[in-house]
Amino acid sequence: MSLSTKTTGWGDFFAEGRGARLALICLGVWLNAADSLVTSTIMPSVGRDLGGYAYFSWATAAYMVGAILSGATAARLSARFGLRRAMVAAGLLTAVGCGVSALAPGMITLVAGRAVQGIGSGWIVGACYAAIGAMFPERHLARIFGAMTGVWGVATVLGPLVGGAFAEGGHWRALFWAFAAQCAAFVAAAIWLLPEDARPASHRTPWRQLGLVLLGVGLIGAADLTQSVALAAGLCVVSIGVFVMVVRMRGGEGGLFPQAAGDLSSAIGSAYLSYFALTAAAMGFGVYAPALLQRLYGLSPLVAGYAAGLEALGWTVAALAVAGLSPRWHGPINRLGALCIVGSLAALTFVMRHGPLAAILVAAGVMGAGFGLQSGFTGRRVIASAKDEGERELASAGINSVRQIGNAAGACLAGIVANLLGMSAGVSLAPAQMSATWLFALSVPIALLGALGAWRVGGMRALSD
Repeated sequence: MSLSTKTTGWGDFFAEGRGARLALICLGVWLNAADSLVTSTIMPSVGRDLGGYAYFSWATAAYMVGAILSGATAARLSARFGLRRAMVAAGLLTAVGCGVSALAPGMITLVAGRAVQGIGSGWIVGACYAAIGAMFPERHLARIFGAMTGVWGVATVLGPLVGGAFAEGGHWRALFWAFAAQCAAFVAAAIWLLPEDARPASHRTPWRQLGLVLLGVGLIGAADLTQSVALAAGLCVVSIGVFVMVVRMRGGEGGLFPQAAGDLSSAIGSAYLSYFALTAAAMGFGVYAPALLQRLYGLSPLVAGYAAGLEALGWTVAALAVAGLSPRWHGPINRLGALCIVGSLAALTFVMRHGPLAAILVAAGVMGAGFGLQSGFTGRRVIASAKDEGERELASAGINSVRQIGNAAGACLAGIVANLLGMSAGVSLAPAQMSATWLFALSVPIALLGALGAWRVGGMRALSD
């Protein structure tokens, strides 16, 4: 056996406590991955118990906004206090957010709890990525990221099962307490496993850009609450202008995005456009699919959760299936993924309302597969197109920020459509039927914009090619 084989084998991988630390990172990823799948499953039950259907989409958007703000400050937090203290603080804050959500007497309090959860979760994920760079040699990175993908796959299976079980029993509050207990386990493991001196490099925090992101999402959130189509449209236009301003602000060190983020002729700019628009377009399904499937097709919370979870399952399966393809396939697969997303949203425009249920399930799986085909190769192109090590790190971190902004904006936009169609008063039949069509019909143009960005990325060559 050669030396290189020995140093990349499983024995070396788990040596020196690395296996236990990987388990800690996977737990952190689980807390983030399971949250979205579990919460989407229980939200119809939460809405029935707490009322406030007008704020239905805010539960998702608030979490994403919190994750955006904390994700951009995670490196600074870890650098200032060390990884162990940062992870402990993040786990405790997430647990507090879970407690607030569990005790919420109304939807506004729940939204506040979800925002706190998002801040804590963003710090957890950021600290986990920092821990990978600080504690694992480069030769093991492929296995580490493979394990993280596996965690997402497990969350796809268990998330709807857990959420549905709690929702069907009317115990959604207990689910938040269960997540708080997992956060406590994460805190205990971090104290036990992490050395005090494992610190990544320090970075300045892009407060101006973060403030504008918060303003942009807030404007969309305000549009979510109005019953005036003209006012909602005006607020959305202004918010888009704010987001454009964010990406066109001077980047570089201390920025939220690299210099090329606002240049749509560059690979990074086109890739960010595809991430933002495709993610925003798909959020209507993530936020409202469980409620629509329960109301229109009589599915239980458990079955509706699994039906909506097919998107995540398709994502995981497709990403694993194409991970080993040679670079000459990256461009065509990237374009195919974007077309799958657009096509599935167009199909949902017709089949979500009229059925059959099997067609909805296929469309959900195809949409997830589209993200699985497109996201990984787009990310590789972003990193490979960076000019130097500093821009590479910033461009890589920007991928997560753009996705989260797209998630938050997409959730609010879906809420605007659903509320204007009458869902703010509850998931009754007529508003549900109209939402089942227009949530997806209006998302198709946004997805086409994202597909345009993906198409450009698929035809470009990275600097390292």
